[in-house]
Amino acid sequence: MTTGDVKKVVLAYSGGLDTSIILKWLQTTYACEVVTFTADLGQGEELEPARQKALLLGIKPKNIFIEDLREEFVRDYVFPMFRANALYEGQYLLGTSIARPLIAKRQIEIAEKVGADAVSHGSTGKGNDQVRYELAYYALKPDIKIIAPWREWEFRSREKLIEFAEQHQIPIAKDKRGEAPFSIDANLLHTSSEGKVLEDPAQMVPDYVYSRTIDPEQAPDKATIITVDFERGDAVAIDGKRLSPAALLAKLNELGRANGIGRLDLVENRFVGIKSRGMYETPGGTILLQAHRGIEQITLDKGAAHLKDELMPKYAELVYNGLWFSPEREMLQAAIDHSQQWVSGRVTLKLYKGNVILIGRESPNSLYDQDLVTFEEGKVAYDHRDASGFIRLNGLRLRALAQRRKKLGL
Repeated sequence: MTTGDVKKVVLAYSGGLDTSIILKWLQTTYACEVVTFTADLGQGEELEPARQKALLLGIKPKNIFIEDLREEFVRDYVFPMFRANALYEGQYLLGTSIARPLIAKRQIEIAEKVGADAVSHGSTGKGNDQVRYELAYYALKPDIKIIAPWREWEFRSREKLIEFAEQHQIPIAKDKRGEAPFSIDANLLHTSSEGKVLEDPAQMVPDYVYSRTIDPEQAPDKATIITVDFERGDAVAIDGKRLSPAALLAKLNELGRANGIGRLDLVENRFVGIKSRGMYETPGGTILLQAHRGIEQITLDKGAAHLKDELMPKYAELVYNGLWFSPEREMLQAAIDHSQQWVSGRVTLKLYKGNVILIGRESPNSLYDQDLVTFEEGKVAYDHRDASGFIRLNGLRLRALAQRRKKLGL
């Protein structure tokens, strides 16, 4: 695209140095009207400075959007994902991945509201987020124009970015005048840190990188016991107190933080093909995953539970790769949500020095039958002799294989 191709653009704007530079760069390069959108997803930062900086950079008050999306984020994105028990590459709880489709959706909605013909984001050309944003944009508005400054501009170093900022009187925090020690992304589900001091996977994560959890070794010597109530697969209460989705996750974060829960040092495979080392802190999500799997243990049928576990890696990969709005993710979600209709009840957990230990589960929909499982004489008839035929039928093909080996002298 060239100057004149874009009339008005909605920028995903954090108020930080990079997106402030992008804001000015859009104005100077495309000579277009810029609308800023800042989403409150529970990142724990004061967002009013983003408004003030946007005003300072010449954005009209009517073109500054700052919105609290915490409840929508947890209710419509985090909770559906946790119904699937989604883990990317067996460990990552997808905290950054799941935030992008909501931001993108709201950007498109604002673009339609203000009559913008383009959207923009601050993701680099090496990362996953550029893919997540842009696939979501195209899924929601196929004719939208997309500006990805990191793939267009000529800046190749932080020094050049700082120089541009100083030329255009963009405020620069003192700690931004040198190389930042690491990059941070945060929302109500997690905090992720990567880059710089974390780039060598052989080196331990420095203590100062952690922000959401205390060191498990410094956690209390006495365990914290909690209960989590579920209705149709979603957590609704902690210790018997009903909470909204965002408030419930915030409470789990608080409990997880105090007990050193949710740290993950991971080398993952990015969608673009690069291996990346990151440090994730997901205290509440780590507790929620264990709790959800606990209530499923007694409420899900074996076939449904095993099928869910087979589908989960595909579901997690779709979320990681930015395909939240794809038909295949929606198809999987429909199957997963159907499985959750009986997933209600209460689990009891012990939180202790970085560990989440399931110690109890109960449900009016429980499939667990103590009379069937007991080694004592139960009330329900179970004829042990029935197992003989069951085993012989399941062993039929194995016996046939053994007979062939014997015949061939193998």
